[in-house]
Parts: sequence; structure tokens; C-alpha cells
Amino acid sequence: MSGYLEYNHSNEEDINCILAIMSVVYPISNELVKEFQSHLQALSIKKDQILFNENEVCEYIYFIKKGALMGCTSHKKQQITTYISIENEFVSSISGLHGAAHSQEYVVAVEDTDLLALRNQEINRMFRQYFELNYIFRVILEKYYKDAQQRAHVIRVGNAKERYQYFVETNPGYLDRLPPELIASFLNVKPSTLLGIKKNFKEQNERGNELETWEGKLKAHMDTRQSFRNKGIRLQSLAKEIGLSSHKLSIVLNNHINKSFIDYINQYRINWIKESLRNPEIVQNFTLEALAYSAGFSSRSAFYSAFKKLVGMNPVEYAKNGCR
Repeated sequence: MSGYLEYNHSNEEDINCILAIMSVVYPISNELVKEFQSHLQALSIKKDQILFNENEVCEYIYFIKKGALMGCTSHKKQQITTYISIENEFVSSISGLHGAAHSQEYVVAVEDTDLLALRNQEINRMFRQYFELNYIFRVILEKYYKDAQQRAHVIRVGNAKERYQYFVETNPGYLDRLPPELIASFLNVKPSTLLGIKKNFKEQNERGNELETWEGKLKAHMDTRQSFRNKGIRLQSLAKEIGLSSHKLSIVLNNHINKSFIDYINQYRINWIKESLRNPEIVQNFTLEALAYSAGFSSRSAFYSAFKKLVGMNPVEYAKNGCR
């Protein structure tokens, strides 16, 4: 192994931690618990310290209790990041799994990292002896290879933005935690490209948050003021009512809510009519046309056309069907 790594016998808290995570996959027998109590070891490594090197036999399988590790290979004197792992994940040599061959990659700490470790010779013996350990590690390996396949696909065929979005969605918290140059290497993009994409996505998120805020104000205004009942309502007049420019209101409606102004207003009108039809007293005293005019429609034809478009049937059919 690279350098000097000080292994210590793990404490009860460490043992219970790893057993609790494994037992979620499959119940662990008392005999296997005793094996972990006897053979599980603990070590801590500092940031940038190598856990094992290329062309070495990795003698352990590791569990990350705290911190982050990255697996790397080198090609033409260039470092290539092949994977990143953080808390509650198992790490070992992929190419030399279970100590069967020399490792073709090296693993280094991205942060100060606390690890739990089992010697490969012990875990190989336990594989032969305990069914549950085989099953647990089969599930773990299946998940790893599925993730690896998806990652390889995105990195090979996806553009830089798609790779970035994949990374953000599948590794929440990594982006602000890990060095940008490491993430850039992992995604096979230049650091400057990564920073540009990150800035672009941040601006998009900020715009999205702003639009959500204005959508909330628009909804609150419509619910309390019922501006839709005004037959003469226009985009400009509604924007003025809520203190928003016509251009911004148009963006909120078309790009965020995905409705035209007239469809947005008519949806409120129709919802108001549908709610009114649930009241027997209103049904007895008002015709559909009267409700439509009260809701803000200026003509019978406009009412019927909007109702059919947004509900899927005309208002008479809707009323006959029990207003469902």
C-alpha cells in the first residue's frame, strides 16, 4: 500500500453503523455480526493522501464513514477521474477487486476521510460462509454498475450541459463540496467550461425562482380580487394591478405557467362556474349563460368554446354529468 496507513480495531459505534446500512438490504445473522466485530478495522487519511496506488494490490474493501474519495487513472501524464465516492459508500480497486489482481487505478482522499476496512482475505472467506453477505454485496455491485453504465453513457454521448445536469441530479451536494477541477475532470470538460455552465444554470435557477414568486403573487391576486370577472380585463391592466410589467407577466404566463393570457383567465372563469354549479341554490336560480356572464365571459359562444377547450365537453354535458 502507498505510504504508511495506520489501521486500528473499529469501535462498537463503527460496527453498528456499517451493519445498520447493510441490514437494510438483507438481515444479518449473529455469526456474521461477530465476524465484523472481530475483523473490521478503522483508519483516517488526510486530504490528498493516497489510499492505494496504481500497480498495487488493494488488500481491503473500504466503507466511507466520513469524507470523500476519488478513483483516478493516468493517461499520457494526464489524470482522469473515473469515480467519486462519499459517505456510506463502499470503495475498493475496481480492476483488482477482492485483491485478485494489481489495481489499474489509484484512490486518493478529496477531503479528510474516515474509513472502515475489511481485508479481502477475510471478506472472501466470509463470502463462502455467509449467504447474506453474498446477497448484500451483489445488490451493492448491481447498483454500482448501473450507476457506472449511466455515467459512462452520459459522459460519452451527452454534451457538456447534459453531463453537468446529470451530475447535479445524481450527486446532490457534490457541486459545492468538491473542487471544481475534480468535477471538471470527472465530467471530461475544461474547468472554464464547467464554471460557465455552472453560472448559466445558477442564472436560470434565479430566473425560475423569480418567476415562481410572481406566479404566487398573480395567483393570490386572482384568488382574492377575482379580476377574471372583469369582461374588459387585458394583459396590460392585469399587469398594472399586480405591479408587474406587461413583458414580465407575459413571460410568467407563457414560459412558466405555459398558458396564454386568455386561457389563464378563462381557466379561472370556468373554475368559478364549476364551483358555482356545485351549489344547488345557484343552479336553481341562474342559467349557465348567466353564470358565464357573471364569470367574465362576454358572449355565449366564447363561453362554450373556452369550456369545451379546457374541460373537454360543453357546459351542458358537464352539468348533466353531475358536475364532476
